[in-house]
Amino acid sequence: MTEGERTRLLKRQDGFTLIELLIVVAIIGIIAAIAAPGLLRARMAGNEASAIGSLRAINGAQATYAASCGSGFYAPTLANLATPPTVGGGDGFIGTDLGADPSIKSSYTITMTGGAVATGAPASCNGVAAGGVVSTYFVGADPNPGGGTRFFGTNQGATIYQATATMPVTQTGAPAGAAPIQ
Repeated sequence: MTEGERTRLLKRQDGFTLIELLIVVAIIGIIAAIAAPGLLRARMAGNEASAIGSLRAINGAQATYAASCGSGFYAPTLANLATPPTVGGGDGFIGTDLGADPSIKSSYTITMTGGAVATGAPASCNGVAAGGVVSTYFVGADPNPGGGTRFFGTNQGATIYQATATMPVTQTGAPAGAAPIQ
């Protein structure tokens, strides 16, 4: 290789110019700005679906509790619903993720309100004292900031309702201002 060829190779500079790099960064920024709101909406929809699933799980657990442990009555709290039977052992009627009242799951606060105490009812199989079980219940799911836009609620009728504001506790029928989910 001659001296001139070597000098030409040393002076040649490959790579990107500053303008090319700025264009690539700008394109990435535009794509991110377009995608971010869609990702947030998808996250909120997932949180809402999780809240609906939690209410369905609680309704199912209450039905099982009433049929097998509560002599036809319901658990007064989520903690009671999560307590396993004292005789024969086993698991609680609801998972530990919903075993506190209130429970926070997927950016929703799940709260259960027991109805009237069932006077004269026998003790339940998992330690609720005689007369401590309830004849009705209401479960509400309120979104935490950034968690969702809809509020949900259900009672012993097992219909899940939705609203744009927190639902008043109702032991029978639809809460005021709420509609059943489709």
